[in-house]
Amino acid sequence: MPASRQHHVVALLNEPQSPFELACAAEVFGSVRPDLPAHYTFEVCTRRPGPLPTTVGHALLVESGLDALRRADTVIVPGWQPAGGPVPDDVLDALRAAHRRGARIVSICTGAFVLARAGLLVGRRATTHWRRSGQLADAFPEVTVVEDVLYVDHGDVATSAGSGAGIDLCLHLVRHDLGSSYASQVARSMVLPPHREGSQLPYAAPPTPTGPGAGASQGTDVSLAPVLEWALTRLGTDLSVARLAAYAGLSPRTFARRFVRQVGVSPGQWLLQQRVDAARSLLERTDLPVETVAVRVGLSSAVNLRRRFRTALGTTPGSYRRLFGEAATARGGADR
Repeated sequence: MPASRQHHVVALLNEPQSPFELACAAEVFGSVRPDLPAHYTFEVCTRRPGPLPTTVGHALLVESGLDALRRADTVIVPGWQPAGGPVPDDVLDALRAAHRRGARIVSICTGAFVLARAGLLVGRRATTHWRRSGQLADAFPEVTVVEDVLYVDHGDVATSAGSGAGIDLCLHLVRHDLGSSYASQVARSMVLPPHREGSQLPYAAPPTPTGPGAGASQGTDVSLAPVLEWALTRLGTDLSVARLAAYAGLSPRTFARRFVRQVGVSPGQWLLQQRVDAARSLLERTDLPVETVAVRVGLSSAVNLRRRFRTALGTTPGSYRRLFGEAATARGGADR
């Protein structure tokens, strides 16, 4: 970043604007810190200057219009409501023009939909809030949507996962522009870690059961809900397809075929998901050692639990407990 001048960051707002997602960028790039030299200037703009409604009811007074993007070194789109909603052509044209002249274009959370609509993510990896990943992938098949990261940075274009990951991305950009030492001082002033490992997957809610697990049946098949309920009370035991089929009174082949038809995944995939979810619950609610948790949910060992956790959530059981564990919080966050 040129030392001769400050780097100008412009946040492009849209109604209703999320104040938190705006604050992620404003706190990193717009706050005055007496103990640090100022390397950034910060401005907000919108398509039609004036009072801008927010998601919390009150309005923001935004004085700059789209011409602000012409003087931006970095443009940030801090969310967009509704996600996947229409974006006016003049907004898209202004973003494309800023990108063509060399401005860095950044999105926080659902702002990725705007970057995709502007054509800035074609053939690239991108991320957004885990609730919206499928929607983004469906709407823009030319974009490779990844949800097991906090952010994706291509240099000229960057996207973040859900709202809080916007801070991670902004600090990452500071680290890129000014080095780790300066970024660490900014993070310290915000009482935040300068760099978080992992992804947003540990924060995603476990999937809501569909099909027989929610009491539904399909076609003329007898619902497998009783088998699933029985299995959920015995996760720590051997639950082979043969045993599940025997409880259902079916041959293993018929049971497996009917299971996929009703539940949508194989018995093995379903069982692994339930065991990982059960492990999450025990890590959150108890102080049990990881080895004990693994045995109780049927994953046999701490090594296997860690491997499954890493694959499913992008983190370790210990890290997950430090983030979400009630017992760990009560005793000061010590890892088990």
